[in-house]
Amino acid sequence: MSTALAPAAESPAASADVFGVRCYAGTLDSAVRCVVERVTSHLGGYAVLCNVHVLMTAQEQSDLHEAVDDAWQVFPDGAPVAWMQRRLGVAAAERVGGPDLMLGVLDRGRNRQLRHVFLGSTDATLERLTERIQEQLRGVEIVGTLAPPFSDESSWSDEAIAQIRSWRPDIIWLALGAPKQEMWMRKYAVHVAPALVIGVGAAFDFHAGTKSRAPGWMQRAGLEWAHRLVSEPRRLLVRYLTTNTAFLIRVAAVLSRRALSNGRASSRASGDP
Repeated sequence: MSTALAPAAESPAASADVFGVRCYAGTLDSAVRCVVERVTSHLGGYAVLCNVHVLMTAQEQSDLHEAVDDAWQVFPDGAPVAWMQRRLGVAAAERVGGPDLMLGVLDRGRNRQLRHVFLGSTDATLERLTERIQEQLRGVEIVGTLAPPFSDESSWSDEAIAQIRSWRPDIIWLALGAPKQEMWMRKYAVHVAPALVIGVGAAFDFHAGTKSRAPGWMQRAGLEWAHRLVSEPRRLLVRYLTTNTAFLIRVAAVLSRRALSNGRASSRASGDP
């Protein structure tokens, strides 16, 4: 596993490898600047918000891994992912939560007159989301919203692409849930270029107020997952039992090998047999 830092595409930000996935390594504020710079460069592409679920599912599903690999940027949307980056030696790595990145870009984008589209969720959620964002961030340009049916992608994607292109957005915020949104972005981002597509999962619900987000202290402590589990136990219990457990096992194995390797290197340096 490589732990070397490398320049992120089109940005001075750094990245670090976590279980074969190249993740952005930096602060939330620098991530917001990174997105705005990408948008204003008109290069298109898409960004993935990678939490433990996405990271570990990508280990088992090659098509998802390819979708993540093909992204312009992969942000660590999960305290455990950012924690692992720091354990691998990237001290500056912070969690970049989807709701936080979205709000930061919407805010900073007002000075650039960036045009935003919200794609996914439901009509009722999109209506509340738009109202609340415009109340909170005066002057933000939301040029379109679309809640296509979830049942059959083939029945709505072509129509959605045509509608989105007619709005001429700079950024498309996508909330289809993982891994569906990652697969959609890999397939369709090229068709909505030069807009940048960002998959933000539950961010629509949090900002619309249809779901409650964890208190700030839980977010800072890396316990937002626990709040979500209590809020949606039926949907999330199996996911957390499988992917979080797999993550912990993988972390233990990687850090054990790393400690063993460092110990051998120290012994050689000291001349011990």
